[in-house]
Amino acid sequence: MLFLASLSLYAFLGFSYFPQTDAGQFVINIKAPSGTRLDITSQEFAKAEKLIRTAIPPRDLNIIVDNIGVDNGFSAVYTPNAAMHTGFIQVGLKPGRRVSSFTYIRRIKHLLAEQMPELSCYFSTGSLVDTVVNMGAPAPIDIQISGADFAADNGVAQQTARQLRGSSKIADVFIPQDLDYPSLRVDVDRLHAAKLGLTEKEVLDNVITSLTSNQMIAPNLWIDNKNGNNYFLTVQYPETQIHTIQDLVAIPLHAGGVSEPTRLGMVASIEPMRAPTEVDHYQIRRKLDIHVRPATEDLGSADDVVRQVLAGSHVPENVTVTVHGSAEAMHASCRSFSVGLLMSVILFYLILVAQFRSYIDPLIILLALPPGIIGVLVTLVLTGTTMNVMSLMGVIMLAGIAMSNSILIVEFAHHMMSEAKDAAEAVIESCRVRLRPIVRLRPILMTSLATIIGLLPMALELGEGSEFYAPLARALVGGLLASVALTVILVPAGFQVIYRNRNTDGSGDPLAAEDCSIAS
Repeated sequence: MLFLASLSLYAFLGFSYFPQTDAGQFVINIKAPSGTRLDITSQEFAKAEKLIRTAIPPRDLNIIVDNIGVDNGFSAVYTPNAAMHTGFIQVGLKPGRRVSSFTYIRRIKHLLAEQMPELSCYFSTGSLVDTVVNMGAPAPIDIQISGADFAADNGVAQQTARQLRGSSKIADVFIPQDLDYPSLRVDVDRLHAAKLGLTEKEVLDNVITSLTSNQMIAPNLWIDNKNGNNYFLTVQYPETQIHTIQDLVAIPLHAGGVSEPTRLGMVASIEPMRAPTEVDHYQIRRKLDIHVRPATEDLGSADDVVRQVLAGSHVPENVTVTVHGSAEAMHASCRSFSVGLLMSVILFYLILVAQFRSYIDPLIILLALPPGIIGVLVTLVLTGTTMNVMSLMGVIMLAGIAMSNSILIVEFAHHMMSEAKDAAEAVIESCRVRLRPIVRLRPILMTSLATIIGLLPMALELGEGSEFYAPLARALVGGLLASVALTVILVPAGFQVIYRNRNTDGSGDPLAAEDCSIAS
């Protein structure tokens, strides 16, 4: 009855893939309104940096690094920024602080939302562990919207994001791609350009070289004769030379075999347009992303909200919506661990059948498992710990430790029955001798107390990085406490019920009529 009642606590459990770990740093991805100039973006980041210094005292703040806009060189490969209005702030905290990085994240998020609502922000720990746990995705929940029409995809993305922002289970909702970045379309008249000795590629190369240098499309190297170091040699127009479309139209174009340059306006027309800041792909298909960060460690609740919103959304037939990230891996891991726990119990039972040469004694021994599950559920709910991979590992370890205590009771009870004692006397003597703590430190208390005491520092999160292993320790400690307290009641009771009507023969060995002896 206690076990069945404890199963109701399952509804109060939170679920996650791995426990949250304090990496001692965090990253804020920030997006200003689309089309914001670089100097304005820099001013916005300076204001955000002041808010960060207000939220974090100097004794805990180590360093702040801003990365704004996009560089036209090779370093653009290593930044998530997509345009001049995007960037990120990396905040490093000092070791030995008493306030976690997640507390500072909540403070800064509140300040930014209150004083700088024009900015779109997404917070992440920036640790390598989270990147691996998220299966390479930039967020724990990455909603990917794919389709042939970017406008339709963006409509679905914006509608989904608005619904998700209204949930208390979700902290951040962030769409990294913008489709309305102010741009210019250069439409080359290929027939006219060919008459002037130019190809479409040559026109493109000339424009890029003039505006953003030729490092990417036509790299030139200069080697220093003194030290042998090589340097990229780039040439471009001064930043103050191109102000209007008329200045862009006047760019001279050069081609091989043509002595006189040609103006861009003679072979191309230039029109303003709205363009995407970046075009991302997943398995060849174009996609838009919605990055979702849970408000707490309970990833399962946030994932449930996401799936409910997606189930109730009207998605066009030619648009596909999928969910990636650690939420997807969390469900797969829970299924795998459930199968693993079931298979381990079955294998354990078969081994005990061979050892005890009985099908009934292993069932009595397995009665020690439900009390352990009761302790795990109660401990995780009371401590606010989620069910994750580490706590599931604790459950599997608990199964072996708890049932080893039960084996001692059953095995010693059979030994007492072989000395011509009945089942009640045998099992009472077994528990008294095996649990007598003062006269002699017996195996059950010795192994259980040693395990519990050894795991207490880990369960209390004493030490840096211990929050990663705390769920495992809490599951083991809670399960062992309940198992030790209830096993000495439940297992002897089960043994008494099974063997109370059985007599012993002249030699004192129990006559188990229902037991099936296994021939060696």
